[in-house]
Amino acid sequence: MTNTWIVATMVAVVAGFVGFFVVARRSSFAAHVLPFAAFPGAAAATLLGVSELLGLIVFAGLGVVGISTLGRNDRQEVATALCLVSLLALGTLFLSMTREYSQSIYALLFGEVLGISTSQILPIAVTSVIAIGLMALCFRPLLLDSISPELAATLGVSNRFWELLFLTVLALSTAMALPVVGALLVFSLMVGPASAARSFTDRPLAAALLSVCIAVVTVWAAIALSYLSNWPVGFFVGALGVLSYVSGRLYRVSPRRLSSNER
Repeated sequence: MTNTWIVATMVAVVAGFVGFFVVARRSSFAAHVLPFAAFPGAAAATLLGVSELLGLIVFAGLGVVGISTLGRNDRQEVATALCLVSLLALGTLFLSMTREYSQSIYALLFGEVLGISTSQILPIAVTSVIAIGLMALCFRPLLLDSISPELAATLGVSNRFWELLFLTVLALSTAMALPVVGALLVFSLMVGPASAARSFTDRPLAAALLSVCIAVVTVWAAIALSYLSNWPVGFFVGALGVLSYVSGRLYRVSPRRLSSNER
């Protein structure tokens, strides 16, 4: 349980911070696709006898390269979908070659937060520091590129560079979160808290920090509720993510909020 709390907190902090830019850049589809793009990495790592996290990072990186390369000559969502199809096909092939088929499928899709070993803490911590450090150092130019790409280009900010950097950090965040919350729930942990935070405040830095807080509370509450009810952690992560988003929308349209905006 100690390992669970430590790793889940690190994953939540990264997901909340990166999720702010996922929402700001309208990159929810990419955030949904990259976990599945990293999916075959664990199967390949099992076949080669190397670290699962290494396999996830490598294949998430392949997803970034594919989206960035194909997106130059085609629509971004089409390139993202093509990468998803290609890497899922590889994942199917790799999983058919391993005897740990059913166990791997369940763990990668739904996570295994209660099965975190001590050896996984350090790699996830290092990945977390790298992801948060890059986002913090590049917060202002990346925010400008997210809100107004045309203005950013006018000021000499390279849209292609910042898109590639953002996708790289998103891939790192996905790779570290996949064994914990699973491919199906990384998306909800990134999008739900960040969307709620943007509803509660229009200030970028405050919204990013609030997104982190909501993500951490979501994960902590999910673990506690799972312990008390014996229901899956993933169910509570998804449900609380939706609840946080609905709460943000209700606050946005509340009479008091509307009256203050009119003033």
